[in-house]
Amino acid sequence: MISASIKGKFEAIVGKENMMESQAQRLVYSYDATPNVQALPDLVLAPRSTQEVVNIVNACREEKIPIVPRGSGSNLCAGTVPIAGGVVLLFKHMNRILEVDEDNLTVTVQPGVITQDLIEAVEQRGLFYPPDPSSMKISTIGGNINENSGGLRGLKYGVTSDYVMGLEAVLANGEIIRTGGKLAKDVAGYNLTQLLVGSEGTLAIITEATLKLIPRPESKKTMLALYENIDAAAQSVSKIIAAQMIPATLEFLDQPTLQAVEDFSQIGLPTDVEAVLLIEQDGTKEVVARDVEKMAAICTESGAVSVKIAATAEEAEALTTARRAALSALARLKPTTILEDATVPRSEIANMVKAINEIAEKHQVKICTFGHAGDGNLHPTCPTDARDEEEMARVEAAFADIFDQAIRLGGTITGEHGVGMVKAPYLEWKVGSAGIAVMKGIKQALDPQQILNPGKVFTEETRKRLVVST
Repeated sequence: MISASIKGKFEAIVGKENMMESQAQRLVYSYDATPNVQALPDLVLAPRSTQEVVNIVNACREEKIPIVPRGSGSNLCAGTVPIAGGVVLLFKHMNRILEVDEDNLTVTVQPGVITQDLIEAVEQRGLFYPPDPSSMKISTIGGNINENSGGLRGLKYGVTSDYVMGLEAVLANGEIIRTGGKLAKDVAGYNLTQLLVGSEGTLAIITEATLKLIPRPESKKTMLALYENIDAAAQSVSKIIAAQMIPATLEFLDQPTLQAVEDFSQIGLPTDVEAVLLIEQDGTKEVVARDVEKMAAICTESGAVSVKIAATAEEAEALTTARRAALSALARLKPTTILEDATVPRSEIANMVKAINEIAEKHQVKICTFGHAGDGNLHPTCPTDARDEEEMARVEAAFADIFDQAIRLGGTITGEHGVGMVKAPYLEWKVGSAGIAVMKGIKQALDPQQILNPGKVFTEETRKRLVVST
């Protein structure tokens, strides 16, 4: 519990209107998009500046109060659930685009900027910020950086870390550091910028970011390839890349996911095939036309039963929007929807999908699979019911087998969702005990009191998703 005197300090820092302490207010920030994990914070604060963040950190350090920085709570690893109580930091006031620098192709923002708002703002100037997580309509840049978010365009353009050039951040001791900058080259010392990206708020609190922009592609085309077997779809993915074409988007959806998405979006998606590939290419008109024609031919030669190129921008947007709605569509099937991510080399996509289906049958659970086939990042998703403890045990066992299989195929336990609390018990499977020791050493050096988002990344509790006491 936080004493009245400490609350008085926080009120003096942020103002009474930016301090939330009622049961109802705290309940709103006791969970994120991760199912079945919840814990009440003791207090919720909304700072208006970096200096206010510094003042909050100093007050928390003196009392050893945990701090959990939070974006929109759209993460899927329980990364922003305050499992140790303490203070949740909101950045709703620190939500400005500070500068668009067209000379250096950068944009500088505060952490509370909504991802899609940033994308649209720079596109108005003919520029492009590629990272596009499916949650981009609500997710914030600060959250994207903490989780190193990916998205549908990751195959061609990379993920958030590829666009973070510099950061301003507040350390656990209250000091402000600035890393990187608007430089095309900078190898002065350790790369602290990349250390903080994906650290899930466990090493520092990000208060400003300088991001790389690129010229906006002049055109794009979208196509849908239908398959009666998964091997043919996977073969198409490999052949497209081998032909030295890198599409902007190369997405995979299996039949159960297709059915759920079509029921949800009702745009005429086929539901009687084993799998589909959603492919988008962007660039100059000549390159796009050439690549789409070649990719369509490859898909047909690899066994696609149908290849359809979207005739209009509206039709193309409908297809992409439907794919982004996959989680929402699957969430309608059961009271609880557990969406995970596991990444394998793209050459192992077919083997991984087969393994997921076999694991689902072994544990007698329903698993729908979709994801970013082009970069090997799959999202096995299980519609279930958290109230059924026996079924939940089978679900957890199934996902443990999936993570194990991904690693056996040369992959990883998470490609873009982060570790948080949910994946922490499996982290050592991927990085080994020596890797864990190095990471813990970094954490100890930067946060010796363990006040920054405690209980994340290195949680060593049961693998079951538990509702923490509220």
